[in-house]
Amino acid sequence: MKNFAVVLTLLLAIAACSTTSGPETGGAPVETRDPNAGVTRVDVPPPNGANLPAILTSGVLAQRSIYFALDRYDVAEEYRGLLTAHAKFLVENRQFKILIQGNTDERGSHEYNLSLGQKRAEAVKQTLTLLGVRDDQIEAVSLGEEKPRAEGHDESAWAQNRRADILYSGEF
Repeated sequence: MKNFAVVLTLLLAIAACSTTSGPETGGAPVETRDPNAGVTRVDVPPPNGANLPAILTSGVLAQRSIYFALDRYDVAEEYRGLLTAHAKFLVENRQFKILIQGNTDERGSHEYNLSLGQKRAEAVKQTLTLLGVRDDQIEAVSLGEEKPRAEGHDESAWAQNRRADILYSGEF
């Protein structure tokens, strides 16, 4: 009899887990907001990037790479001015979004390089966010060693590959 009670309890528990409920009714009302309310929209350039504003294709904003030391992901002081200029542009032009691609040299395991590339991209993102850029304007991804700038296998090539690249709307 005791075994029967245990089996019956298990069957009831399994049956209770397999039941589905219909859609919920009632509850608190959900407020819907227009995310573009109060924002003056300017058309974002088409995907080919050919129609980027001139300010992004010449001068300081044309510089889009931040380089890193071996096995490091802290943004060097020499890039603060460059990132400040990009932040100023993004704060004044909220319709633009950027993609930050973290890159590494070929040394290290695939997993290590993906992790390091992500940390580099996130470090640039954090700097821009601290300078006033909205979080939803920035996406940070790692490419690891998959997109080298230089194909060599020496320190000169590796130094060019340890970087984070900034791409603007229309370039990705």
